[in-house]
Amino acid sequence: MGFCTIYFFEIKNMVKYKIYNRGGIKMNEFKLKVKRIHEDAILPNYAHYNDAGLDLYSIEEKVINPTESALIRTGIKIELPFQTEAQIRPRSGLALKNGITVLNTPGTIDEGYRGEIGIILINHGKEVFKVEKGMKIAQMVVKPVWKVDVEEVEELSEALRGDKGFGSTGV
Repeated sequence: MGFCTIYFFEIKNMVKYKIYNRGGIKMNEFKLKVKRIHEDAILPNYAHYNDAGLDLYSIEEKVINPTESALIRTGIKIELPFQTEAQIRPRSGLALKNGITVLNTPGTIDEGYRGEIGIILINHGKEVFKVEKGMKIAQMVVKPVWKVDVEEVEELSEALRGDKGFGSTGV
């Protein structure tokens, strides 16, 4: 019978953990390297140990009018683990309560990108929204990336669905 041992220890705002699978082999040993480039930057962190997304924070105050979008700075740069990407996703509370979401969701940060992380927020609400310094503005999920070889072919294999799309299974 397998076992699962979880170790937790908090380092400032970061929660790190190690999970061991049935065979005792270490999993989730990936490191996200983060460089602060602004004194007010808050390191990405998990609100709870089993959350999928790391919270990202604003380093600036900015007003976003209804129907408008704005680039919000985080004051951090990252180095992702080998063969991963970071997906930037909206925070459900901001979306539900204020109509604020990430414009190009999910936004992709490629492994080789080393610039500042910026979040494009859009206001779908009816009221002016003020982003505050230190506010949680989005979440970042680090996922593996599968590299594929592209092969041009004359025909594709048959599939039950075929070319049906855009609501073909009902609405």
